[in-house]
Amino acid sequence: MNVTRVLTLMLAVCAGCGRHDSNTVKGPSDALPSVELALNWYAEAEHGGYVQAAEQGGFRRHGLDVKIRQGGPGAASLVIQELAAERIQFAVSSADLVILARAQKVPLVAVAAPLQQSPRCILVHQSSGIQSLEQLQNVTLAISDSRPFALWMKHKLPLTGVTMVPYSGDIGEFVRQPGFAQQGFVFSEPFVAREAGADPKVLMLSDIGFNPYNSLLVTTEKMIRQQPDIVRGMVEASIEGWAGYLQDPAATNAAIHRDNSEMSPAALQYGAKSMRPLCQPEDGVPLCGMTPERWQTLIDQIVEIGEIAEGSVQARECFDLSFLPHRSEATQSDRETDSSEVDREPTP
Repeated sequence: MNVTRVLTLMLAVCAGCGRHDSNTVKGPSDALPSVELALNWYAEAEHGGYVQAAEQGGFRRHGLDVKIRQGGPGAASLVIQELAAERIQFAVSSADLVILARAQKVPLVAVAAPLQQSPRCILVHQSSGIQSLEQLQNVTLAISDSRPFALWMKHKLPLTGVTMVPYSGDIGEFVRQPGFAQQGFVFSEPFVAREAGADPKVLMLSDIGFNPYNSLLVTTEKMIRQQPDIVRGMVEASIEGWAGYLQDPAATNAAIHRDNSEMSPAALQYGAKSMRPLCQPEDGVPLCGMTPERWQTLIDQIVEIGEIAEGSVQARECFDLSFLPHRSEATQSDRETDSSEVDREPTP
C-alpha cells in the first residue's frame, strides 16, 4: 500500500468519525473537559498530528479543551510518572516504555499508534566506513544507555571500541567530531546534521529487530474505565490531526517552529515527509492500530535483556483498539481491491 493510499484511507476514516461534528463545538461560556497531553520531547514532527489537532480545533470539535505540555530532556520518563500520579490524562510515549511501566504495575495503555515503524536510528559519519550496526566500532556514541534500545544494542552487537556517553539532545558534537556517533530519529537529526555541514550515515535500530511503536497516544486503565468518551474524543481528534498533518503540514510546522525554534521550517517539512512511510500499517492492521504479536515480540526482547521478568507483562493489556474509528465497508472494499499494488517509498 503506497503512501498516497495511506493518506486517502486516513482521511476516509476521519470523515467517518462523525461523533463530534462542527456543530457540537461549544462556545467560550460552555465548559469543555480540560485534558492535558504531555509530549515526550520538545515539539517536533513526531508530534505533528497532536499539534495539528490542537492548533486547528480538532480537539475542540471533539468536545475537549486540550493543553499540550512541552517536553525536553528527561521527559520520556517524566510523562510516565505524571500519568501514574494522575496529574495528566494523556502522554506521547513509545511501546518499550509502556511495557516497562506495566512491569512496575503502572497501568498504562496505548490507544493509538501513528508511527507503525520505529524511527530510532544511530548516526555515524560517512567517512567512518561503517555500513551497519554490526560494524559499529571505535567511536564515541552519545546515547541514552539505560533505555531498552541501547540495552538491546549492547546485547546483540560487539560494539568493539565503542565508548558510550550521555545523549544531550544536541547535534553539535556530532558535527564537530568525525569519530562521534549518536542516537536520533530518522526524520530529524540526520537532516539537522546535514544542515550543519555533516554527512551522516543512518543506521536503523529496526535492522537488528528492535522496532517498537512510536509517538503512541497513551493513557491509563482508569481513564478508559471511567471516562471512555474523553478517550474516544482524544483518539479520533488525534487521528484526524495526523491525517491532516501528513497531507499538509505547513501551518502546523509553523506552530511547532514557534514553540521549538531549533527545528527549522525546512527540517520540519523534511520530517513530515519522512514520517509518511513509517505510518503505513501492515496488511490487516487498522490505521494507528496495533497487534498483540508486535507487543509480544517487544516484551520478549525486554525480558531477554533482563529489564523485566518473564510473565510480568501481558501483550493484550498494553493496548486498546476499541477507540479507533472504523472504516466504512466501501473503504475496506477499496483497499482489498487494490491490495495487490505495492509501491512503498523507501525510508530516508
